[in-house]
Amino acid sequence: MFQINNLTKIYAGSSKPSVENLSLEINDGEIFGFIGPNGAGKSTTIKCITSIIGFNEGSVVLDGVSLKENPNAVKSQIGYVSDDHVLYEGLTGVEYINFICDVFNVPSALREERLNKYLEMFSLDQAVKNQISSYSHGMKQKLNIIGALIHEPKVWILDEPMTGLDPKSAYNLKTLMREHADKGNCVFFSSHVLDVVEKICDRIGIIDDGHLITTCTISQLKDRNRDSSLEELFLKLTEDTANAL
Repeated sequence: MFQINNLTKIYAGSSKPSVENLSLEINDGEIFGFIGPNGAGKSTTIKCITSIIGFNEGSVVLDGVSLKENPNAVKSQIGYVSDDHVLYEGLTGVEYINFICDVFNVPSALREERLNKYLEMFSLDQAVKNQISSYSHGMKQKLNIIGALIHEPKVWILDEPMTGLDPKSAYNLKTLMREHADKGNCVFFSSHVLDVVEKICDRIGIIDDGHLITTCTISQLKDRNRDSSLEELFLKLTEDTANAL
């Protein structure tokens, strides 16, 4: 289980928290959708729980291990797909993946087997020996995805992962997310594409103005709002939050 407890982040020079007292749990075997308007605190939350930036208060715990107390143990079990490509563009694709495998101690036999599978799935088998700087936006996103999954992490965190993907690759990514969760892992998925969130996520959380305003399963959502889509509920909830400020 991946737990976020009372997370608060205040950036230097600001008196207002970007994220305030946010708590949620992502269960094993679950795809959790994390949605909210621009500037709501989604990316800040993700950067905090992946240890890219620090946070002022709260805790992040994976299977009883605290990120603050044992950061390496937690980070070794996280695969992160960022919303901007953090790649070493002077390397070739295969050099980059081997570097990631070295960092996460993936055995040689396993890395070759997994890499061949993902390269074929994302149609990168011909380009993988080329320098990353020659890749298109979509190719870089595919490499980013492979790098985040190659060590088979317990927690897979994806921030707007569909951006730049062709339809086949987007479909394969959604399939991988489901397969990853079905193995007993958890997937934390942030996206503006609400139709995709509604179709593939087991549970969702909506954040607005730095606060988590609701969490529910997709079935609960449909039971409570039979005539409303996720998009319509999202717009209503975020509008109510804005009016309350």
